[in-house]
Amino acid sequence: MSRIQTVFTTLKQQGKTALIPYITAGDPHPKHTVNLMHTLVKHGADMIELGVPFSDPMADGPVIQRASERALVHKVGLTAVLDMVKTFRETNQTTPIILMGYANPIEAIGAAVFADRAKAADVDGVITVDYPPEECGNFVQQLRSRDIDPVFLLSPTTEPKRVELIVNQASGFVYYVSLKGVTGAANLDIVEVSERVASIRKQTNLPVGVGFGIRDAATAKATAKIADAVVVGSRMVQTIEASTEDNLLSNVATLMDELKAAVNAAGE
Repeated sequence: MSRIQTVFTTLKQQGKTALIPYITAGDPHPKHTVNLMHTLVKHGADMIELGVPFSDPMADGPVIQRASERALVHKVGLTAVLDMVKTFRETNQTTPIILMGYANPIEAIGAAVFADRAKAADVDGVITVDYPPEECGNFVQQLRSRDIDPVFLLSPTTEPKRVELIVNQASGFVYYVSLKGVTGAANLDIVEVSERVASIRKQTNLPVGVGFGIRDAATAKATAKIADAVVVGSRMVQTIEASTEDNLLSNVATLMDELKAAVNAAGE
């Protein structure tokens, strides 16, 4: 089994839900990223979603856009992000790392070259927001041939027929976007999310992660009751943005402790 599959299987046996924090690589400065990754794991991250900074995002709200801008000032691109993963792997070979980004940097070097580099860095999964499933068969094949999971997004407006197409391409898990709009855009309607997750589960045996609207311990706990994974992005990045160099890691650790306790409480 892949690292992602192993984590979901283990947590399911324990009656628990995965906590997946998101950070943007290179934010607030490249020197902090690997330490932030280790802090996330130490304080309960079951996997890490690592954002690849990009100048023209379509799914990211203002908070994560600003994080990308801060990283891009320091010239953090795809190569630098992969190097960060390699450094992280020097002392952590167990926590799954999922890259989240856009097609342009991948197209610039080619799908096969990207897949080779991601494999060499020991990446576990890739979310590419703007690769439509109808047009990314080659990309999916390149990833799967290197044992990297292509993770796809599903939205509140995804029709059942398209859900079927997407889940047939996906592996590792599928990521349900819990609201219409960009990251951090609105309040979570947990009843609607529950209904949609139940509907998705009728079409796939893959674990279902939920993100884009989880802002605090209460919404994390509510989501953990219905999902296989809880993804927290904008709130994590807001905490980083509001921190100084002196309290950055401690502030992230405190938020992670709150979220982990909430997610674990959902199974009690």
